[in-house]
Amino acid sequence: MKLFKLTIVVSLVLLMVGPAAAGVFPMTADMNGPNANAGAGSGSGGTGTADISYDDVAKVLSWSITWSGLTGAPTAMHFHGPALANQNAGVAVAVGVVGSPVVGNAVLTLAQEADLFAGLWYLNLHTTTSPGGEIRGTVQSVGVANEARSWGAIKAIFH
Repeated sequence: MKLFKLTIVVSLVLLMVGPAAAGVFPMTADMNGPNANAGAGSGSGGTGTADISYDDVAKVLSWSITWSGLTGAPTAMHFHGPALANQNAGVAVAVGVVGSPVVGNAVLTLAQEADLFAGLWYLNLHTTTSPGGEIRGTVQSVGVANEARSWGAIKAIFH
């Protein structure tokens, strides 16, 4: 009986939270050389900016990424995670590099969504002179999207 009551309470809470939290959440990543290689840096003065959004209904991450001042030609770009700012992690989503700006999107899994909203993703741009990554930036929520972090954690538990 206690389990039944707990299930009802959790269901009601999720119903109340769900519709208010559903939507498109703006995010950003400001990339630079000192953040590369888990904070060890790359020595690059290059910079980059990513305008990112996440649609938690369609599960689609979208991005527009620009950069300048790199010391080498771009060879690859990826979203990595889960990791803290002083850690490296595997590729979560490959972005591809054609030229600045790079525009694209990808469908995420629930686990990837939870890591994204927990602030555990970073964007890394690799170049010919810095194959491990020349510039890097942590993906961060913008404005009211911070409320989505707890929503992502709740959804990950129950899915």
